[in-house]
Amino acid sequence: MSMSRQPTLKQLRYLCAVAEYAHFGQAAKACHVSQSTLSAGILELEDTLGVSLVERNNRQVLLTTLGEDVVRRSQDLLRDVEDLVTLCDAAAEPFSGKMRLGVIPTVAPFILPRLLNRLREQHPAFQLFIREDLSQHLVTALHHGELDVLLLALPFPAEGVETMPLFSDEFLLASPPGHVLAGQPVVRTAQLKGEGLLLLEDGHCLREHALEACKLRDSDVSVPYQATSLNTIVQMVANGIGITLLPRMALDAHILSGTNVCISEFSERNVARSIGLMWRRKTPRRAEFRLLGDFVSRCHAGP
Repeated sequence: MSMSRQPTLKQLRYLCAVAEYAHFGQAAKACHVSQSTLSAGILELEDTLGVSLVERNNRQVLLTTLGEDVVRRSQDLLRDVEDLVTLCDAAAEPFSGKMRLGVIPTVAPFILPRLLNRLREQHPAFQLFIREDLSQHLVTALHHGELDVLLLALPFPAEGVETMPLFSDEFLLASPPGHVLAGQPVVRTAQLKGEGLLLLEDGHCLREHALEACKLRDSDVSVPYQATSLNTIVQMVANGIGITLLPRMALDAHILSGTNVCISEFSERNVARSIGLMWRRKTPRRAEFRLLGDFVSRCHAGP
């Protein structure tokens, strides 16, 4: 293949879209082109490479084995090109371009309002796009190049990434009035064994980090209900259904406002989760992400 006949970025984007949607019409819509334009682009790509990448029939669109390999390489190339553009955008001045930040639900509502306000005040040209989702979904999006950096609880298993711990977020015990633990300002984690502990449903890393911080296993506690949000759990505690573990940042954001829930601290040290950033190891924006980490830490620390 001569230098004059190399794949274009547009053709590679078309191919990746076909791989994602397995449908020419939907892929064309995602690329904001007509289906005939996208189909022609795929044919030109196959002609340039001299191979067949897509199997076409009336019912479905399938990639050839080689096509799957080309898609993976193309995704990496497109991600690197996007990183290159954003690196140059940010070279003149940090926080002057665009950034896509993924945040877990047990962090987003408690730190994002202050973070976004301060970024808007100090870096008005900075465009920060937010996606809130579970940790595993965010990591997948990071690997696919859909997100640039994540704000989540660490550790979280992921390959090909770097992390930056920012601060420790202490866990506290929340109990309904009248509960045997409610009148105790300080409790031991061992006192939770056998209790009805309200937790977030599977998939929320807060669940695993809270149990691990208290050195508890699932079998050590009964879980009468599981919820999808901390606000729901707080209302369950307020109604006497059980006790729970809340992160300090949620209390600082007044999650208990209007309730009679009692709070106890733990006597042991390091009953907490670690909050930090995660990004792809090969990203050229490492320095900018570290600046973001410092900014988040300052926001968490207060005025």
